[in-house]
Amino acid sequence: MTLSRAEASGQLDGAGLRAKRALGQNFVVDPNTVRRIARLAGVGPASHVLEIGAGLGSLTLALAESGAQVTAVEIDDALLPLLRENVGHLENVTVVQGDAMDLDWTGLLGHVTDWSLVANLPYNVATPLVADVLDKVPAVRRLFVMVQKEVGERLAAGPGDDAYGAVSVKVAFHGTARVAGIVPPTVFLPKPNVDSALVAIERHAAPLDPGIEPRLLFGLVRAGFAKRRKMLRGAMAGTATVEQLEAAGIDGTRRAEELSVHDWLRLAHIVADAREAAR
Repeated sequence: MTLSRAEASGQLDGAGLRAKRALGQNFVVDPNTVRRIARLAGVGPASHVLEIGAGLGSLTLALAESGAQVTAVEIDDALLPLLRENVGHLENVTVVQGDAMDLDWTGLLGHVTDWSLVANLPYNVATPLVADVLDKVPAVRRLFVMVQKEVGERLAAGPGDDAYGAVSVKVAFHGTARVAGIVPPTVFLPKPNVDSALVAIERHAAPLDPGIEPRLLFGLVRAGFAKRRKMLRGAMAGTATVEQLEAAGIDGTRRAEELSVHDWLRLAHIVADAREAAR
């Protein structure tokens, strides 16, 4: 079973609760949608699934139906009694109260090294959370998340796309991403003012470039995109020289959104070598 709009609304009303904008809460209340997410995420009895922002447990129930072992994380202590009422009887679901931006990942994920993150992510933390998981939690091998359409397009964008930005480069460094579907506002309670996107991210089987320092790489990326309308020779002033751009095979008249992750990696190596030589 999963929760319908009437059931979810009734539970919230009965507990005197409503969605909290400060927590970015928009509950999925369409059984077809949550089952679609579980199906497209490709989870099953052998899967270990982490769900962030479990809310009332509608998606949790669909994930549990697949036979996966589900760890459902929810920050809102007011919702926890309802979440536990809805999913607490399931042997393959563990409910955890916690802030997704401040989790003890080692303690939470234990010895399992192959996790899937499947979640309707709260709108207010979607981008930093995805970036955080990619940077710090290698045990999460794949992500299938529902986010605002605009955010989803940024996560999956490639060089030259209007949505391409610093977070797009970060995602490309760690894995491959695609928009797997669009979800209308009508499946949520309350209804948001925008469409949502389903985004699939598969982590690379091996690091794209284990020799690079990520802090240096992403510092360069952020500098380039901070002034994205400027040519790189101006946008990167004080961070990378024109000579370093040229040594990396990058024309200084190009702009940040034109560079692939491989372009940024070449530049990062050039800058790293120059800094090492200057010591």
